[in-house]
Amino acid sequence: MPSGVFVLRQSSSKADPFLSPLTHTPSPSSIPLSLPRIAMVEDTCFLCKEILVMKPPKRSPMLLRTAVVVFSMVCGVFIFSVCLKQISTQARTKFMDFKVIDNPSVSRLKLMNTAHLLHYPKPVSFSRNECAYNPVLFFALLSNQRSGSGWFETLLNSHINVSSNGEIFSVRERRQNVSSILQTLDQVYNLDWFNSASKNECSAATGLKWMFNQGLMEHHKEIAEYFNHRRVSVIFLFRRNLLRRMVSMLANSYDRYAKLLNGTHKAHVHSAEEADILSKYKPIINSTSLLDDLKDMEMRAAKALEYFNSTRHMIVYYEDLMRNHTKLKDVQEFLGLPQMKLTSRQVKIHRGPLSDHIQNWDDVNKTLNGTVYESFLEADY
Repeated sequence: MPSGVFVLRQSSSKADPFLSPLTHTPSPSSIPLSLPRIAMVEDTCFLCKEILVMKPPKRSPMLLRTAVVVFSMVCGVFIFSVCLKQISTQARTKFMDFKVIDNPSVSRLKLMNTAHLLHYPKPVSFSRNECAYNPVLFFALLSNQRSGSGWFETLLNSHINVSSNGEIFSVRERRQNVSSILQTLDQVYNLDWFNSASKNECSAATGLKWMFNQGLMEHHKEIAEYFNHRRVSVIFLFRRNLLRRMVSMLANSYDRYAKLLNGTHKAHVHSAEEADILSKYKPIINSTSLLDDLKDMEMRAAKALEYFNSTRHMIVYYEDLMRNHTKLKDVQEFLGLPQMKLTSRQVKIHRGPLSDHIQNWDDVNKTLNGTVYESFLEADY
């Protein structure tokens, strides 16, 4: 072998198939290499060794891949459905709000022709936001106790645009004098009065329920002037059958102390079972003073109409509302509201003939027979 020449022999071991393309020589004979070429060959072999170390990654099992893909798809569908539901709910809410504001009813358009009846309150306690330009009608529901006023007010408050704030003046401090009464009224009609019935921000009609014996008759002159000045519309609610009202008053007065419903007094009930329990009590009516008592009730109602006759008002009878619910359309028209079906959860307590609810029925029947009040004996309501 010549001096300075090296021979690279093919290894006797089995060639690695991965290296065969790199180590293949043109002929099986020895190839003379110079020193620079030996260095290149060594580099090439080193590279091949490095390549041998890097093994291809193992393939993931097909089942695991499928499970991951399915899980990702299920999560994506769930998240998308939740987001879509929230977006659609918000869209429906916004649509309903703007429908109420931007599409006034025919009765509201009629009131707009008499713009002095409508107001644009600017409450101190909150901002009306987009409803700031939605006009509000002020009203007051005037009535006697046990005339169906509680039931009637729940009907009004079932309307999406009505806020009737209850018997505010049942609290004696609020009716101590004229000044306290007027201050309370200002708070109500400025939409700064809050209770469970308040829908102040987008109310189209706001008001209260006021009993005749809660300072209303004592200060009728100042209150009537206030109603006319603030353009408050008045709804009178009366009960034609005064005998039934008397039965309801006596039974309610008895339950204040007896507390027949598990030791709790309830003036109104929401189930037939509770109504049956309360109706079991049968009051005794003073037949001697009965005619005078009925006449006195009539006179009080007539005097209330006289005191507030100068206001914009309408008269509603409990019996008419019970027999014909279309009367509620007249009320909504009077308040300038879009027509809606009004509902209440309250249940009537004294149902059926009055003979089932008066302990001394024979005496009462004898007293009223042949008088102008004889019709009260047979009336259903």
